Amino acid sequence: MLPRDIINARKAKEVYGAIRGQGVISKTDLKESSGLTVSTLTRLLDELTEQGLILEVGLGESTGGRRPILFRTNPTFAYVFGLDISRTNSRLVLCDLHLNKLDHYIWKMDVTMTPDRLIQELIEVVQQMLERHHINESMILGMGIGAVGPLDRKSGRILDPKNFPSPTWKDVDICGIFQEELGFYVTLDNGTNAAILGEYWSDTGENIEHLLYLHVGVGIRSAVISGGQLVYGAVDMEGAVGQMIIQSDGLPPRHTTGNYGSWETYVSTYAVEKEVKSALKIGKVSVLQNYSNRIDDIKYSMIEQALKEKDPLVEEVVNQVASYFGIGLANLLNILHPQKVILGGPLFSDNELFFEQAIRVALSKTYHVPTYKVLFEKSKLGDDAVAIGATVNVIKQIAD
Repeated sequence: MLPRDIINARKAKEVYGAIRGQGVISKTDLKESSGLTVSTLTRLLDELTEQGLILEVGLGESTGGRRPILFRTNPTFAYVFGLDISRTNSRLVLCDLHLNKLDHYIWKMDVTMTPDRLIQELIEVVQQMLERHHINESMILGMGIGAVGPLDRKSGRILDPKNFPSPTWKDVDICGIFQEELGFYVTLDNGTNAAILGEYWSDTGENIEHLLYLHVGVGIRSAVISGGQLVYGAVDMEGAVGQMIIQSDGLPPRHTTGNYGSWETYVSTYAVEKEVKSALKIGKVSVLQNYSNRIDDIKYSMIEQALKEKDPLVEEVVNQVASYFGIGLANLLNILHPQKVILGGPLFSDNELFFEQAIRVALSKTYHVPTYKVLFEKSKLGDDAVAIGATVNVIKQIAD
């Protein structure tokens, strides 16, 4: 059964969606928000409860009469897999319907990790997880995939992602293959769209309708929610924001298809590595010289360690890169005016220096601050954001 066919009646879907959106809600509040009569709402709640989709979870505070019954969705009605297919690592999670992670598995994406290999290994891991948690396949709602674009969501194909170690990730019918091999529903979206959904759903009951998500790693990827809905463009190019020009006569692009002076030439793990190596080659001193005998062998993971040791050279470079990030972020704030910005990816993981400098610069260049108040936070879901968010693309179809 497809997720959207679990609930047949439109009104029942709306009631289920309202409960899911609030986390826990009283029958009284449901009546006020839905506009349904008491008898209709009672019937729908009884049907959803009997089906196992929702649960009674106690009584709310009295406002003068009887204490109202409280409802929430049933997290163990079904389970969902989420898969993040990315450049460095791919990650599978098993979640319940409240996005609680029950299990996970990570693959390193090296030159040997072809689509065929990942598919075969994932099928084995799926079966192991089901056995380990005593979950019958009939309890699996489906699998959501969040992948690096460009991709074709409707046909379920990964088209031609950049910077994958294995060159075989081109025109892969990922949804079709997994549906045939696993026997359950599979859906695809780009990674940042998945991540922003995961972050948005994790803040149950929060009154945020306009949200910007940015992931900074090998490149810069973005996603936007407006009016509580994902914003899709005419084509799926989550990494295009990295080609925003912040200096027209600036640095050359990493790829021939990129723009000179683009945001990601100044802000990425590649950009940090490049700046650090350039500084070392002209004679600057760093603890990094204790990590590697060859400057060209220095990796971003080493730079992260040097930052934790408060290495002056690395701190200087990170501050500079963060300032460039703040300039690009200010451009987006001035165009999109989100209520909240969520920042994820390697440059923000355990990196307070980068976060604070980026926000300081962004706010200094954002129009109408402080009257325009925007919230900034790091990704709550961290490295799991894409995989857990991908499960949302399956779960939300119950009420769609």
